[in-house]
This record gives sequence, structure tokens and C-alpha cells, in this order.
Amino acid sequence: MSPTQPTLFRLSPAAQCQLDEEGRLRHFLTIEGLPAALLEEILETAQSFHTASGQAARKVPLLRGKTIVNLFFEASTRTRTTFELAAKRLSADVLNLDMATAATTKGESLLDTLRNLEAMHCDMFVVRHHQSGAAHFIVRHVAEHISVINAGDGRHAHPTQAMLDMFTLRQHFPDFSALTVVIVGDILHSRVARSEIQALRTLGVGEIRVVAPRTLLPREAASLGVVPFKSMEEGLAGAQAVIMLRLQKERMHGSFVPNEAEYYQLYGLTRARVELLAEDGIVMHPGPVNRGVEAESAVVDGPRSVILKQVRNGIAVRMAILSMAMRSHAW
Repeated sequence: MSPTQPTLFRLSPAAQCQLDEEGRLRHFLTIEGLPAALLEEILETAQSFHTASGQAARKVPLLRGKTIVNLFFEASTRTRTTFELAAKRLSADVLNLDMATAATTKGESLLDTLRNLEAMHCDMFVVRHHQSGAAHFIVRHVAEHISVINAGDGRHAHPTQAMLDMFTLRQHFPDFSALTVVIVGDILHSRVARSEIQALRTLGVGEIRVVAPRTLLPREAASLGVVPFKSMEEGLAGAQAVIMLRLQKERMHGSFVPNEAEYYQLYGLTRARVELLAEDGIVMHPGPVNRGVEAESAVVDGPRSVILKQVRNGIAVRMAILSMAMRSHAW
């Protein structure tokens, strides 16, 4: 981690406190350390919410009377909206807090904000924060009855994005053991990449490849259980799925990549490169896409792209996670 972006919140051990005494989901903070059976249960539960038309169920009463608070300390239209829709389709009451204008900007501490929300009889916090470990910090300080879902923290984890991508992959390739999946882009700084790799490994994907310039590959890449490539052509060859990562604006200049044009020339997903995938290969991206930097527009909108399907699947998968995390609550 860069010294300019310190981790302000001490991370708890992997998977600690995420499960209740019966092994059921209590909080969802990271994929790391969770058993494959639990990830499979999330996927199966999401499938139960997924209709034949490819949409999430319109309305079920599972969380009627429960209150879910979206605590987003950084902007995210897609993630926040799908969490809100998921909660409402479970019949929960939803409170969206714009933390940019919340009391924490007026001098109130984060813990004071949490205490006030607890006093309002809330049941779950969905947290997105620019600092790694924020969701873990909140778990250690909230009331016993409140569940916490990590909607992305710093460079650490984005577990619900990883699970909706696993759900999308399974729709196309039920046998994960035969899969080759390629992740392309800023592996070093990406919380999405970290959670994707953990989920793919836990679910037994045959081969996980990563493609990136040397400056955007972690030094310990091989120890993550992935095969690193510097060449897009070699990395994509014969793979069933490619997950393109968003290149953060601050990486597009300076020491990480020379410029956008050169990055696109070397690592952009073009129509010609898509043809290197397996015949049934698919293109994925967690969004939002920088067109002409990470991928050609014709690829983003093309027949191999399942990017919009990922967004749709996010509702069913987040319905599954919200409902499972609430099961250990006293009703």
C-alpha cells in the first residue's frame, strides 16, 4: 500500500466475526477465509431470487420491518442503487445517507454517527469507504444486533462485486474446474481484483491469469495463486472469460502507465483481441468503463459482453447476501 494512502482501520483476521456460532453469515466483509460451501449457498440463494426473465424477483417479504442503512463515504451510483433495490425488493426500509454532507463533516465522529443510527433501531449497515478496513472497524464498534456489509473499502475488498461476477460466470459455465479466467488491468490497487481472485480460488476455477504492466502487478502475484502475463495476446489465448478492471484516473499519468493511448495499445480489449478467447468466451467489467482506455466501445456493446448482465445480477446476489446476513437476527 502506498504511504500516501495509509490504512487507518486495523483489519481483523480473515473471516473472523463474519459467521455466527452456527456458521451462518452474520457480516459480509471479505471473501478471504470463507468456505466454498458458504459461497455456493450465496449463489444458490441468488438463483432463487433470479427469475426466468433474467431479472431479480420484484418483491418478497423476507425483511419486512427491518431497516437497512447505506453508509457511502465515497460515490458509487451502481453499487448503492443495486443495494437499495435489493433491500426494497426484500421489503426492508432503506435509509440512504450522503456522508459528504453528513454530520461527520461537521465534526461529529464516525462512532457518534453510528451510535445515533443505532438509537434509530437500524438493523444493517452497508458501508463503502475509501479507507481499507472501514467495515471491519464498524463491526467492532456497533451494537450486537447490527449486521455490516462491505460495499468496497479502499484497496482491500469488494466482496459483493466478486459474488455477482461469480454468479454471472456460473450462468455461462457451470463447471468452474474447467474454466480459465483472465483479469486485466490494475491488479496492484484493485479491491475488485483481490476479491475476484479469492472467490475464483475458493470456488475451484481451473486457471486464473492476470495481465498488467509490471508497474500494476503486485510483487507477490505468483503467491496469490494466479499466473501473471505481460502480453494481452498470451494472457487471453483460449480463456473462457476476461474481467477488465477500471483504470483509475490517477494511474493514467506518471509512474504507473505512460499515457492512456499507450495503455490502450498494449492492454486495451479490442475486437481483434476478443477473438483470442475461447469460442464461447465472455467479456466482463465491474464498471464504470473507460471506453477507449480499457476496452473498445464495440467490445463493450458487443455480443460477447455481459457487462449489463452483471449489473442486473447484482440485485439478486445482493438480495441473497442481505437476506442471509439477517437470518441470525432475533425476529
